[in-house]
Amino acid sequence: MERYKYDLHIHSCLSPCGDNDMTPNNMVNMAALLGCDIMAVTDHNDSRNVPAAVEVGKQAGVLVVPGMELCTSEEAHVVCLFDSVEGCLEFQKYVYSQTPDIKNRADIFGDQLILDENDEVIGTEERLLLSSSFISVNEVLPLARKYGGTAFPAHVNADSYSVIASLGAIPDEAGFTACEITRDCDIEQLKILNPEIEGKLVFTDSDSHYLHLMTEDMNWIELPEKSLSALIAFIDGRGEGRLETFRRRPRISSEM
Repeated sequence: MERYKYDLHIHSCLSPCGDNDMTPNNMVNMAALLGCDIMAVTDHNDSRNVPAAVEVGKQAGVLVVPGMELCTSEEAHVVCLFDSVEGCLEFQKYVYSQTPDIKNRADIFGDQLILDENDEVIGTEERLLLSSSFISVNEVLPLARKYGGTAFPAHVNADSYSVIASLGAIPDEAGFTACEITRDCDIEQLKILNPEIEGKLVFTDSDSHYLHLMTEDMNWIELPEKSLSALIAFIDGRGEGRLETFRRRPRISSEM
């Protein structure tokens, strides 16, 4: 088993609320400078900056996990991670078919830029990616598994866009084996209010939308190897691994 620093929730410039400086090269190389071994690119309802980031990660020595932050029909955010770029992009195509065709207003919400591995703009997404999909919380994990992935609810202690804020609890029917909390969370108090968290893996990530919010103060994960398959299997309850015990940290302001 080897220990790796991780950040499994980072937004690129494809997310309208993500800064345009969050390019594949900037994100991945900043992660490398901060000592991050494993990072995930998780844009809102889209994954088309994943291929470029994965290629940059190969050069930088950072394992880039293909991912997405899906907004469910209940307006709850769920982090979805995959063991291949291909599976992630197929998942993205399905999600796109399950989101409303509402045009983005870049002057209000921000640009939605698709980049290549040289940070060149190769396209923009005209549909607003912040909209809720037609996919319910209970559908997410089986759907992610269909494409070689897994999923866990994001920032569950947040006052908005979290499964707990939307539904009052993490439903057992959803089948999640893990969840994510913000770095300032009082985990013991959260477990008192939401005992369903007990027994789940609890991740803390930066949820960075800006380069300056990426931090070297990361938690670590132990895996048999530094690979997508080992990470996904561990999160999904099918593989070996261990997480660092959560340590409460000062809040860093960020978009959700």
